[in-house]
Amino acid sequence: MTNGREVVLDILLEVLEKQQFSHIVMRQALDKYGYLTKQERAFISRLAQGCIERKIELDAMIDQVSSVSTKKMKPVIRNILRMTAYQIQYMEQVPDRAACNEAVKLAAKRGFGSLKGFVNGVCRSMIRNQSVFEEIKNTDLSIQYSMPQWLIDYWKSYIPEQVFSRMLKGFYTERPISVRCNTSIQTKEMIIASLEQDGVCVTQAPYVANALYLSNFDRLDYLDAFRSGWIQVQDVSSMLAGLAANPKEGDYCIDVCAAPGGKTIHLADQMNNTGMVDARDVSIDKVEKIQENSMRCGFTNITFQVADARILDENSIDKADIVIADLPCSGFGIIGHKADIKYQMTAAQMDQLAKLQRQILSVVQQYVKQDGILIYSTCTINLKENIENVRWFLEQYPYQLVSLDDCLPLDLHSETTKEGWIQLLPGVHDCSGFFIAKMKKVGKA
Repeated sequence: MTNGREVVLDILLEVLEKQQFSHIVMRQALDKYGYLTKQERAFISRLAQGCIERKIELDAMIDQVSSVSTKKMKPVIRNILRMTAYQIQYMEQVPDRAACNEAVKLAAKRGFGSLKGFVNGVCRSMIRNQSVFEEIKNTDLSIQYSMPQWLIDYWKSYIPEQVFSRMLKGFYTERPISVRCNTSIQTKEMIIASLEQDGVCVTQAPYVANALYLSNFDRLDYLDAFRSGWIQVQDVSSMLAGLAANPKEGDYCIDVCAAPGGKTIHLADQMNNTGMVDARDVSIDKVEKIQENSMRCGFTNITFQVADARILDENSIDKADIVIADLPCSGFGIIGHKADIKYQMTAAQMDQLAKLQRQILSVVQQYVKQDGILIYSTCTINLKENIENVRWFLEQYPYQLVSLDDCLPLDLHSETTKEGWIQLLPGVHDCSGFFIAKMKKVGKA
């Protein structure tokens, strides 16, 4: 019989101790234990994701009552206590005493029987001191939102206080999975009918007419609409980049960092399976992922190639009507989906990524034909990677910003969209954090 807490412990050891990507480890674990009931898999997902998301807070809670700091604990014990702290704080359906007893059993099962007394004592002290910890948490933003202090300080340096508070809360807003309807293949009405026939709860997602939220289902690949290629999983904020590109039928588009293919497929769908989308990425694994999604959807106007965006492709110079440059970034806009990002990224790495983005932009801008469009986007919240990179780019190359107001919904219009860019923030906008800039080539370099 599979013990859900053991599965969670193994996930935490991979993500929090070995710095593996949480979304990959979670998917592998849930696939491996696909035979478990929906309720059991939901418990595993909730507890594992919660511990990753709230790690700083949970460690502070443990350190408040433990004679040994979490940093000095053995990894197995540290993560068993994190799991227990999360259950005490956030899972009302689990009795505190049961969470404590399970922690002791799990420590013994993993070969730490000699530490059962320690684990039991820390767990019971956390239960007794919950009210005291709440007072500590509410006076420290880093603990309250489980966000590294350096990142709190960086954002506070340029984001207004009221907006900053809404953004931090927004990272913890739960949203159902979002999908985009491929309406060149099937009507939105038929797609919704198919999903509802499979028992899925379907609601309209914000900002994008063909975007839907899905809930009350177990596995996506069990749904007829997914297997038929009528829907593609994609964050709403990412869909907005496709709307900003606004391709015409027959256009030639290049997506230079295309995996897993959401924007590629969106472009192909908007062009009604005409023209061509040239989907590129740096490794065969990434390109195969794009192919897998594109072939499932049945589009014939997509080509695939392994290509390093830093290296100039002479054959592509001045050829593209549209270039999508959704570039590698620090990823802070999607912390709500991939919480481990905030623990692994550093300020130095952010600076290196900003330099990489400039390197790639300097190459791929050459692929855009006269009067063509370059879409620069990232899924992060960082001046250096976003608007500062755009301003640098406009000083270096013959481009100008183009208004987004004719492409984006009215409730996103602002002074910046009129200028040609938008910084989406969770909690402020009804989606993940994302940056989009639309630039038109107006001359020769």
